[in-house]
Amino acid sequence: MTDDLIGRPTVHALLADGTTVCIRPVRPSDHGQLQGFYEEMSADNLRLRFFSASRRSAAMAADRACAPTRPGYRALLAEADGRVIGLAEYDTAGEKDDAEVSIAVADALHHRGVGTLLVEHLVSAAHAEGITTFTADALSENHEVLRLFADLGLRTSRRFEGPEVRCTVHLDQDDTYLSAVEARGRAADVASLLPLLRPDAVAVVGAGRTPGSVGRAILHHLHQGGFTRRLFAVNPRVTSVLGVPSHPSVAALPKTPDLVIVAVPAGAVPAVADECGRAGVRALVVVTAGLDHTQARSLLDACRAYGMRLVGPNCLGVANTDPELNLDATFAAEHPRPGTAGVAVQSGGVGIALLDGLSRLGIGVSSFVSLGDKFDVSGNDLLQWWESDGRTDLALLHLESFGNPRAFSRTARRVTRRIPVLTVDTGRTDAGRRAAASHTAAAATRTMTRGALFTQAGITATRSVGELLETAALLHSQPLPEGTRVAIVTNAGGAGVLAADACVEAGLALPPFTPAMVEELVGVLPDGAAIGNPVDATAAVSEQQLTECVDRLTRCTGIDAVVVALVPTAVAVATGDDLVRAVTAAPGRRAMPVLAVRLEQDRSIRLLPAADGGTIPSYAEPQAAARALARAADRAAWLARPAGVVPVLDDVETVRARTVVEEFLALTPDGGWLDPRACADLLACYCIPQIPWAWAETEDEAVLAAERLHGLDGRVVMKAQWPGLVHKSAQHAVHLDLRGDSQVRAAFRDLATRFDGLMTGVVLQPLAARGTELFAGVVQDEVFGPLVLFGLGGTATQVLADHAARLAPLTDRDVHELITSPRCAPLLLGANGSAPVDLEELEQLLQRLSRMAFDLPQLAEVDFNPVLAAPGGVTVLDARVRLLPRRPQDPYLRRLR
Repeated sequence: MTDDLIGRPTVHALLADGTTVCIRPVRPSDHGQLQGFYEEMSADNLRLRFFSASRRSAAMAADRACAPTRPGYRALLAEADGRVIGLAEYDTAGEKDDAEVSIAVADALHHRGVGTLLVEHLVSAAHAEGITTFTADALSENHEVLRLFADLGLRTSRRFEGPEVRCTVHLDQDDTYLSAVEARGRAADVASLLPLLRPDAVAVVGAGRTPGSVGRAILHHLHQGGFTRRLFAVNPRVTSVLGVPSHPSVAALPKTPDLVIVAVPAGAVPAVADECGRAGVRALVVVTAGLDHTQARSLLDACRAYGMRLVGPNCLGVANTDPELNLDATFAAEHPRPGTAGVAVQSGGVGIALLDGLSRLGIGVSSFVSLGDKFDVSGNDLLQWWESDGRTDLALLHLESFGNPRAFSRTARRVTRRIPVLTVDTGRTDAGRRAAASHTAAAATRTMTRGALFTQAGITATRSVGELLETAALLHSQPLPEGTRVAIVTNAGGAGVLAADACVEAGLALPPFTPAMVEELVGVLPDGAAIGNPVDATAAVSEQQLTECVDRLTRCTGIDAVVVALVPTAVAVATGDDLVRAVTAAPGRRAMPVLAVRLEQDRSIRLLPAADGGTIPSYAEPQAAARALARAADRAAWLARPAGVVPVLDDVETVRARTVVEEFLALTPDGGWLDPRACADLLACYCIPQIPWAWAETEDEAVLAAERLHGLDGRVVMKAQWPGLVHKSAQHAVHLDLRGDSQVRAAFRDLATRFDGLMTGVVLQPLAARGTELFAGVVQDEVFGPLVLFGLGGTATQVLADHAARLAPLTDRDVHELITSPRCAPLLLGANGSAPVDLEELEQLLQRLSRMAFDLPQLAEVDFNPVLAAPGGVTVLDARVRLLPRRPQDPYLRRLR
């Protein structure tokens, strides 16, 4: 495990109280430290660890941990402030899948999660090495270690043998275990953010006398914004800045600040960070931009060494509008309005736009963090903070990069079931363009990958800051619709048509009203009103009539939302009617969302005050209202669906699959495409159905193979093969419908002649029966992990690119959505009276493909094209697998970026 920025083998993680520790392998040079670690233990602690209180145990334990590397043994230590505070080891002692595990923690560090964190890292390492069980012996009075194993979230059994207990821990990293790890990580994460977002004292380093400087602006915001705790400036040249006491250094402050805002030139940032760490500061916000690699490395080094959480560098700052705190450590033009939206952005400009928009709408902000270059604190951290802060009911994100998308996705799936999570989907480099490619890696665009992440996590993705605010306004002010059925009412026919077009284009439906509803509406609307959908209430409609119309529509069982499209008319002015008031009159009685569209509105979105103290969203464009409503309907549908589970596949041979991969990479260290035989072996490990096939390298072998295969009416298919061949059809490297020896021989000679020097052999298969040709594949994204693609296959996949994608591991819900999302889905479900394909077998294929991708990080690309789906089953007709030398990375392991 490597910290990418610093580049050395170490992992930093958070203890239960939010402090930072370093987890790393033991080195021979640690012998003295480890011996001292044991020698400092109390006699009671030594007895519980070694079953005796002998001081000789310290030297022996250090000898064992620091011995030369040997197979089946691993030792990890926890370090804080340069001192060893914990050690965990496992040793297989020659066993294949079982290891003996032991843990030791310094006396003063018990009950802070040191042992649990070390064991989690050991579990991850053991799992990667194929170890399935840990065993541990403990004294029955060692309640702490017994509780540690019991609370891990792994299946554990105990056997008592006199005064000792033998614990057996099964290393099945299932959802129960991941949820337990997640819960521990969430508590530690929130604790670590307290100094950042609820500090008792704040200092600004770099607040000078020059008007317009960033440091001075932040200090001004803190001071004038009414920060309720201690505030200091650090400037050696003055004793006061803007009425705030100034001191020459952080060390000279009368109270150690929890949070320091760093606004000094890039070259001075590392020294300031080091000074803050030595003084005991717990969090830094570095607004400075332009750090070079060495400066960045030194900054993060200091934060990790001293256990400081870091926001930035190159950021706008942080804010927490809790009235008991009033923390505004930003240099935005205005103070953020207190409210309930949590905001995290990487772009300062986007942050300012969101702060302004949320303040203008009246939604306001609970807390705001400008992540900047995101060296440490991330969107994942903030989601967990908002989940537990008791103030946030809406989360808005602008993320240009993802450090750990799979961990982010898991967190977001949990958080978004409690509060809406919205994002701006930026960097859509291939937006609007279909991927014209017939192999997986080319088809998997980054836009598709992010879309899969957002869809699976239930995140509401918008295309601009404006759309984000439009959707946030609706989700903040209105209940979610139960479906997509919309009723439109208007006082001008043209406005109703515009609203209807916008709703249909956004994927919403405008159902006809029941006769009973039509009769009700006729009774309340003026003569001449057109009772369709849209309802044209005409310019003659009064405020009272429109109020009754909207109220009746919101009680209609066949409707999920009401859009009221209004234009100002002279009739309303003459009668003194306020039609907008009709929309906001009694929203408390309405169980569905009501939206207004006012074409004359001077802003794209407003929240209108309602009679019951709530608000009604009002849009200047019907397209904006329809987009927001469609996204709200999508969220409601996502919440209504079961969360899904990753199916258990008991017949998978993971160990054998890893052997296939390791043997190939041993012969081909740089990786490459598996030959047909190795590819078939790998697929067989996952019970993926393949059409019968045979390999031939000579003309005579081809004839014999064709005779053995006995294709449909004796017909076979011959495909040329050589390393790196991607498009067989495009290369004319396939012969179909071959009958008899003469045709097989002629086909082989043709391929051998045309591809002389390239072809290593041919694959022969029986001619397949009829069915729907599909495509299934995997691409291993360096950041997002394995992405599973599915859609229309054969030669059509290159032209139509009818694909859907989800990130592995796939739940049963993900698989269902993969199958039903492409445009070809009706062909699978039985369109035009045809029989549906075997959907259960198709689901199995995708689940097994997902499992293979998740098990094998070396799996760079998988391409099944075509997959033949028919009522009688599903078969892979052509499979290609590309491997690369990659080390497994546990995406759910607790560690800081």
